[in-house]
Amino acid sequence: MAESLSDEEYTLSLQQLLNTLFAEAQIQQPILWYYTPMAVPFTHHLSASAVVYDCMDELSAFKGAHPQLQAWEARLFELADLVFTGGHSLYEAKQHQHSSVHAFPSSIDAAHFAQARQPLPEPPDQADIPHPRMGFYGVIDERLDLELLDGIAQARPDWHLVMVGPVVKIDEASLPQRPNIHYLGGKSYQELPHYLAGWDVALLLFARNESTRFISPTKTPEYLAGGKPVVSTSIRDVVRPYGDENLVHIADTVPEFVEAIAAALAQSQAPSDWLDRVDARLAQTSWDLTWQAMNDRIEEAIAANARKTTPAETTSAKTKYPTAIAANIDQVAI
Repeated sequence: MAESLSDEEYTLSLQQLLNTLFAEAQIQQPILWYYTPMAVPFTHHLSASAVVYDCMDELSAFKGAHPQLQAWEARLFELADLVFTGGHSLYEAKQHQHSSVHAFPSSIDAAHFAQARQPLPEPPDQADIPHPRMGFYGVIDERLDLELLDGIAQARPDWHLVMVGPVVKIDEASLPQRPNIHYLGGKSYQELPHYLAGWDVALLLFARNESTRFISPTKTPEYLAGGKPVVSTSIRDVVRPYGDENLVHIADTVPEFVEAIAAALAQSQAPSDWLDRVDARLAQTSWDLTWQAMNDRIEEAIAANARKTTPAETTSAKTKYPTAIAANIDQVAI
C-alpha cells in the first residue's frame, strides 16, 4: 500500500498513526529518539521532553539514499537536544553541526561472542569447509571490497573464505565465484559465535569509499571478543584504536592482505600477550557504561528543557522520562 502513496500522503498517514498511538496510550512529552532523519517529516510536530539524534552512519553516502535525507538531517540538527555518533570519525564530521555532539562507539555483548573461544558445535553448512578458514559476517553490500575478496581467494586457493550474511542492494551475480569462497547466507545473532569459533582468522573486507568513510564496525570488538586474530582494511575507526594498539592487522591491497593473514595465522599459533591486551581494551567498554553515559546527557537535557517551560506546561522530568518513542525507520547496522 505504501508504494501507491505519494510522499505527502505517506507522511500524513504516519502522522495520523502516531497521533492515534499517542492519544490511545496517553503519551505525553516523550523522549524522541531518532536513528534516521527520514522520520522527521512525520514526527517533528510532536512535543517532547528531549530529542536525541543517534547518528550511527553517514546515511546520505549509502546506495539508494533518499535525495532529501541531508535536508531532513539539517532540520533534525535544529530539533535535537543531543547528537550521539556511532564512532569517532562520525563525531569529527558532525561536531561542528550541533552544540552537543557526543561519540559513543557501539558496545558489544562480550560474553556472547567469547563463547567462540571454546569448542562449539560446528554449523552443518560450515563443517565440511577445509581449514585454514578466514571468515566475515555482516551485510554483503556496496561497502564490501569484492575485488579484494576475489584477489585473496585467487592468490591463496588453499585458504577458504567464509562469507556469512545476506546480500543487499547489490546483484548477487556480481559476487566473485571461486571454489574457496563460500557464501552461507544470513544467520541469527545467536548463531554467530558458532561460525566465529570455526574460523582461523576474522576479516573486515570493507572497501574504502564514501559509504565506509565514517563507519565504526561493531564486528571489530565482536571478533576480538571471540579470541580471533583480525585483518582489516584501513577503516579509520578500526585503525584508531585497534590498529594503533596492534590488536588488529591493517592491510589494503591483495598482497598486503595475504601477508597480514599469514601473520595472523602465525599469531594464533605462537604464545603472546595479545589476548590479554584485547581483554584489557574490551574491558573499557560495555553496554551498561555506554547507556549510563547517554542517560546522564539525556537527563541533563530534560532538566534544561524543563527550566525553559512554566510549571503549567510541564510535569517533572522524572515522570516524563520513562515514556519514550523511538522514531526509527530505515535503521542501518556493521
